[in-house]
Amino acid sequence: MNHKWKKLGLVFCPKGDIEWMRSHAANPVVEYLDGNLFRVYFSSRDSKNRSQIASLVMELTDGKASVVDESLRLVLAHGRHGRFDDSGVTVTGLAYRGTQRLLYYLGWNLAVTIPFRNAIGLAVSEQNSQEFVRVSDAPVVDRNNVDPISLSYPFLLWDEDRFRIWYGSCIEWDGSTVSDYEFSLKYAESNDGFNWTRAGEVVLGCDSPHEDAIARPHVIRENGLFKMWYSKKKGPYYRMGYAESINGQEWVRMDDLVGIDVSQDSNWDSEMIEYPFVFDHKGQRYMLYNGNGYGKTGFGLAVLVNDV
Repeated sequence: MNHKWKKLGLVFCPKGDIEWMRSHAANPVVEYLDGNLFRVYFSSRDSKNRSQIASLVMELTDGKASVVDESLRLVLAHGRHGRFDDSGVTVTGLAYRGTQRLLYYLGWNLAVTIPFRNAIGLAVSEQNSQEFVRVSDAPVVDRNNVDPISLSYPFLLWDEDRFRIWYGSCIEWDGSTVSDYEFSLKYAESNDGFNWTRAGEVVLGCDSPHEDAIARPHVIRENGLFKMWYSKKKGPYYRMGYAESINGQEWVRMDDLVGIDVSQDSNWDSEMIEYPFVFDHKGQRYMLYNGNGYGKTGFGLAVLVNDV
């Protein structure tokens, strides 16, 4: 199989004129609304560099994406002082349970011996409401004996009467900077989206010493095959990777088939490319993604033009 993505350009980048959104539009997550309209959840940063979850409405017509006027809104602010998410919240995925929408996010906590520790939180909304409310001041997936250091961006999929989750876990952190860690992907399951069973085994690991993080996966199941797009990092720069699996737990990396890379100019995605979200619309497959600065230059759109 050969993937080739055609870039359609930048969709949105903050102007810096809103206090809770001074910079960044990272980790885009798509929710279909109606017709050609989609709600895109993303993470911005305030003047203190704390991430918040925001949303806007995107219209996708004839391969062109535009932001609907006056649709920008704050969805979830950072947590209260001392909580696991008091240093920021980063959107990671959206799932459905009955009449509820489940918004999963990564909570950020600044640390001392290492720069930060993360855990996974959950906010819930009724489907006809735009208000999301935390289910708890505590995370729903926290550090434990199989994930003792820090967690990273999860992706959730409802599949065969259960939730599946692929999430990042810090395997080792040997120093005091982000260049000293190793994050790989692990897997867990849940019947209700709240209580998770974790085996703790790495399902997609780093190609050490060439990588120090595998992060922010996006998984679809198609024709009996699991397909994953993800971010891989060495030093300060991300690139994208691609993998396939029969059962969702044993993955074969096929990074040479990912079909998208940095731009070869001084564009917004010329230094790094990361955080993919893949979705289909009217017979076309699209990808929202970030570029330079971990989303500081906003998010853009690409379309799959070859998949044979």
